[in-house]
Amino acid sequence: MCAKARASGADVVIYDLEDAVQPDAKAEAREVLRQELASRSESGPATAIRINGLKTAWCSSDVELIRALSPDYVMLPKTEGPGDIDALARLLGSGCDRTGILAIATETVTSVLSLTSTDWRHPRLKGMLWGAEDLAADLGATANRMPDGSYAGPFRLARDLCLLAARGAGVLAIDAVSTDFRNLSDLREEAALARRDGFDAKAAIHPAQVGVINNVFHPSESEQVWARAVFAAMAGSGTGIGVVDGEMVDAPHLARARRILGSSP
Repeated sequence: MCAKARASGADVVIYDLEDAVQPDAKAEAREVLRQELASRSESGPATAIRINGLKTAWCSSDVELIRALSPDYVMLPKTEGPGDIDALARLLGSGCDRTGILAIATETVTSVLSLTSTDWRHPRLKGMLWGAEDLAADLGATANRMPDGSYAGPFRLARDLCLLAARGAGVLAIDAVSTDFRNLSDLREEAALARRDGFDAKAAIHPAQVGVINNVFHPSESEQVWARAVFAAMAGSGTGIGVVDGEMVDAPHLARARRILGSSP
């Protein structure tokens, strides 16, 4: 599975020490991961390790592994608010400054509520991911999707709040995994909706999903043409307002054009 993940075309490979590992196999999983990452290539995808939650008995050993391996990211599940980001940063200390934190921000009701009332900005925080599976358990919900496959109300709310909080914190907004990994048509539609709404990325649970997600999130040729036209119109404007295809463009359009082209034409 590790080899398939590295070869999948994903930008970041997440090695999971939490839900994917049974309690009596945690120590073995850490050793497998230690050997796996000891020989990782600098030219491969970025590396993230999902540790067990701060309140678990396994967290301290997971953090020791993070300090030893210094991955690109550590993913923190079961957060209850931005205070957990600060707590993990203190546990990591200054020994692995290169390791950023990715927070799964919607797995508990407490965490979802904090998205509306608390600033999540932190120097170590690099991204926020939302998820519906653990939240369903915390809510006591019998399902998180409607019969047509769309998310039910509480989970749409969690998704939207995560996106807004990530933007407020100035970090990546990452859409949740689609657990039905054989249904690539619905995945494509879900990824397109996420990109339309402003998410920067979407998590995958299976290598077969990566190509679809990458294709959706890569700017189309028509988008790139439009973005270059916006740059040209704004560069020739002395008022901060330009015209592209008969429509007015200004600062918000320029910001979108920068995102499409990676900040420059």
